[in-house]
Order: sequence, then structure tokens, then C-alpha cells
Amino acid sequence: MKPFLAAFFVLMNLMPAPAPAAEPEGEWHMAARDYGNTRFSPLSEITPANLPKLSLAFTFSTGVLRGHEAAPVVADNTMFIVTPYPNLVYALDLTKPGAPQKWKFDPKPAASSQGVACCDVVNRGVVYADGKVFFNTLDMNTIALDAKTGKELWRTKLGSIEKGETMTMAPIVVKGKVLVGNSGGELGVRGWLTALDAATGKIAWRAWSTGPDKDVLIGPAFKPFYAQDRGKDLGTRSWPGDGWKIGGGTVWGFLTYDPETDLVYYGTGNPGPWNPEQRPGDNKWTSGIFARKPDTGEAVWYYQWSPHDLHDYDGVNENVLVEIPVQGKQRKVILHPDRNGYLYVLDRASGQVLSATPYAAITTSTRVDLQTGRLVYNPEKDPTAGKTVRDICPASSGAKDWQPSSWSPRTKLLYLPMQNICQDAQTFETSYISGTPYVGASIEQYPGPGGHRGEFAAWDPVARKKIWSIRENFPVWSGVLATAGDVVFYGTMDGWFKGLDAKSGKLLWQYKAGSGIIGQPVSYRGPDGKQYIAVLAGIGGWAGTIVSGEIDPRDGTGANGMVNLTRDLPKYTAKGGMLYVFALP
Repeated sequence: MKPFLAAFFVLMNLMPAPAPAAEPEGEWHMAARDYGNTRFSPLSEITPANLPKLSLAFTFSTGVLRGHEAAPVVADNTMFIVTPYPNLVYALDLTKPGAPQKWKFDPKPAASSQGVACCDVVNRGVVYADGKVFFNTLDMNTIALDAKTGKELWRTKLGSIEKGETMTMAPIVVKGKVLVGNSGGELGVRGWLTALDAATGKIAWRAWSTGPDKDVLIGPAFKPFYAQDRGKDLGTRSWPGDGWKIGGGTVWGFLTYDPETDLVYYGTGNPGPWNPEQRPGDNKWTSGIFARKPDTGEAVWYYQWSPHDLHDYDGVNENVLVEIPVQGKQRKVILHPDRNGYLYVLDRASGQVLSATPYAAITTSTRVDLQTGRLVYNPEKDPTAGKTVRDICPASSGAKDWQPSSWSPRTKLLYLPMQNICQDAQTFETSYISGTPYVGASIEQYPGPGGHRGEFAAWDPVARKKIWSIRENFPVWSGVLATAGDVVFYGTMDGWFKGLDAKSGKLLWQYKAGSGIIGQPVSYRGPDGKQYIAVLAGIGGWAGTIVSGEIDPRDGTGANGMVNLTRDLPKYTAKGGMLYVFALP
């Protein structure tokens, strides 16, 4: 086919868009490493046989003492890391001993943004593309830097902290566009995903998570699989009055792109307020997943994990692209471990739920109806004003929260960082005041069945079961790294960084960091040809804010009930902000 004809057919959507160029196998350009959100490194030097010899290569102090949730990014022999507020960006020279600092960029975000951050002042990472580094600041700016010099190239303000908006998510770059979303669902914020031109920072499109179809970018191409998601302006009609204007649905999780379908997949956050009696209806398009065309933002399909979300389960957890047999036939699917406790397998072209299997203790629902796609709630656990509802499992923090899983194409297993938490909840009527909490619930979280608070598990999505699992004292709030050497890594809130045999789950190596680990581990090949493992330590986030935010442990409802669960955490770890990098001798 002649080049000009190929270009014409791509524009006419008569053939799939060309796949993006693959990054070098030894680099790590975005938080998830790849568009499919696998967090799998093809490097294989480190194996179960030599893993016990892994040792510290170098460290770097960030100088910031809040929750470090970011993934280090590696490109062109340089490592880029971003801190929690004040969102400092560092470039480290990997060609020199100890990886000294090449440059540092201080975006100087507004200090008042800290006061409206829901769950610590975290940042989940930068993205490298075409010689630029892109990242978000807590005070609602997306910034592009020259990767070699750290010079600011452009800065675009996307929202208002006065309304309670913040930004904590890691952007991705797709087809020349930087995709970013907002946080603030607990402050009556209206959620959105926005695409910026990577060259100029100008807004290309914005897709709202609530509101009329024109705002949500729903048009003729929108063909959801299930009947309840079809109809005009459901983003307003499934809300009482103008509730959609302050209804949440923020976009603060990880984004996925599939070049074959030319679709971006992402989850939307909880509806506001938490008190569900104030918002009767399904509350579209919150607590679900959208599939959109990256060129225009046009919605292609949507599925709602938790209609009329009763327990703040959100829908922002990662969507992992894999190809597996389903009923004997190879299918290209999305794996999604939701906070509501179900591991979903979706057809990535249509949004059909192929399976939805409990992977944790669940009392809030009984099943997912595969005919209708609807989650079937347990009415005994429905929040009711003036009543304390007990033994809500999973808790609002979910069977797992934002902390991303990892997929190994070698073992065909999804590695899940989990929590085992239940809660008691009271709901009450609340009023909206711009820039202040809009929740209407008081909760206290506590350990679930068995008494442990965390778990790390290997899940087989074909057999739909756990292959092995490890109990942890605290919630496993870090991301996961899987490698071609058949090793998996994760961190614990009390500061242990662990390496396991990916097939058996046997613990083969661990290192005690100076602070709890809630960051995302990565792997890269250094200029010397060796494989390195890197992770940021620094306790914080929702689960660790009792330490990073110095919350009084006597108030069990602090940090939306998390303090009751983690009162003892200050005995096990302290504040920190340190990069740890490991290699074989």
C-alpha cells in the first residue's frame, strides 16, 4: 500500500493505527513501563538462583519527608524521579559512580494545595517521551521539561485548588498527547481526563466523568456492551438534580493504551458524597472504566464496576492488557483487580465482562451478574443514615487500592499487592462547600478475616484462583515488579523490600529500608550492562499518613478511618525519602 493511502485509511479509521515504537528493553519510560500496564521487565540477569546475592549499589536522598509513591523512570542513561509535594524533579547520571545529580527542577507549587489533598501529598511518577519529561504538580499544573537540561518548556494550569482539585497521577504520552486527570473526589470535585499537545501544552480535548453527553464526549461511536449504560445524557439523568456537578469521578489512577484497538482505558473515581442516600441513581459515569480514542477523546465504551458506589470503592485501579484463553479460545482482555474485591476479565474491544471472581473476603456483594454486568449488592451492608453498619468487607480502601499489580508473560500470573481490611461505617447528611471535605461518612477500618492486614498473591486469571500468597502484617501499599528472570519484587509499609521466586512465592531476599515502602519498583540496564532494581522508600499515602502526616493515633476515624487500622505503624517505621538501587556484585 502506498504511504499516502495508508495515512488516508488510518485517518478514516479503516485500519488500525500504527503501533508506537518499542522502547529499549533496558529502559523504563513510564510508571508502568509499557502501555499495557504490565510492569514487567524483560531483563533476566537476576534470577532465583543469584537473587540472594543482590546488594545495595547506591542511594539518593530526595530531601522530602512525605509519601513517596512514584516509579523511577530511566531513559538515555538518566534516572528521573519526582517527589511528593513540593514535586521536585531530579535527573541522576547513571554513567557515573553513585549516580550524581545532573539537574534538579523545583516547580514551586502553591503551598495551599497541601490543605486540599485528600490522602497525603503524593505523586505517582513522571513520563519520558521524545526527549522531554512530563509530570503533574499538586496545585494542578502539568509541566514539560527538557530531559537533558531540566529547562521548563511549557506549563499548563488545568484546574483550581480553591475548588478542591489536585493532581497526583502519573501521566502517559499517546500519539503526541499528554494524558492527565484530576484528584479530589472527597471535596465535591467533578472529574475529568484531559489531553494536552506534547509539543505546546495546549489542551486538545477534555472528557468529563459526569454531565451531559457533550461534556463526556459521548457520541455516535459510543457502544457500551450493557443496556444500563445506553441512553442519552445518563451522566445527568442518573443523578439527583445538579448533583453531577459536584459528583466526583476523578481520574487519578494509571492509564492504559492499546495500539491494536487504538483505545485508551482508564478508571473513574468514586461519586460524591460518600453518603449514597444523598445521590440516588447509578451516578454515571463514576466508579467505572472508559475506553476512548486518544486523538479526539471520543468515548467508545464504558462499564461500571460499582453502580451507585456504596462504599467508596472507586474504579481507578490499573487495567492490565493480556492475551489469555477464555473458554478454550484466545482472547485479548483487560485484567482489573477492583477495590470491590473482584478480579475482572473484560474483552478489551467491547467491554464485556468475561469473568468476575472474588480474590478477597467480600461481604458487601454476592456476585457480578454476567448477563447484565451488574454488581449484586448485599442489602445488609447498605449504608443507612443514623445506623452503624459493621463488617463491611472490603473496607473503603478496597481489597487493593491504587498500588499496581504486575503481569509476567512467562508465568502467566498477575501479582497482587493487597490489603485485608474491613470497616464499620456511619453515614450522615453533608453539605457542599467549595474546597472543603464533602464526604458524609465516618468509618473505622480494622484487620479482616485472619487478623493480618496485608497480603501478596499470585493470581491465575485462567484458572481464576490464587496460586500462592504471603500474609503481611501491614497492607501491601507498594507496586510490584516482575522480571524475565522469574523474580518479583514488592515493598512493605514497615520498610522491607522483598524479592521472591515468581513461580513458587518463596522469599529469597529482603532489605530493610529506612522508611516504609509505598513506591513502585522498576528495573533497568545500566551503562555497565548490569541489571539494576530501583525503588523509592518514604512512608505515607492514605495507609501511612499516620506517620507522614503525624496524625494523633487516638482518633481512630483519622485519615478516613485508616488510623484505627495503623495505630502501631509509628513503632515500625519513620518518615523518609530515599531512592534505593540494587544490583548483583
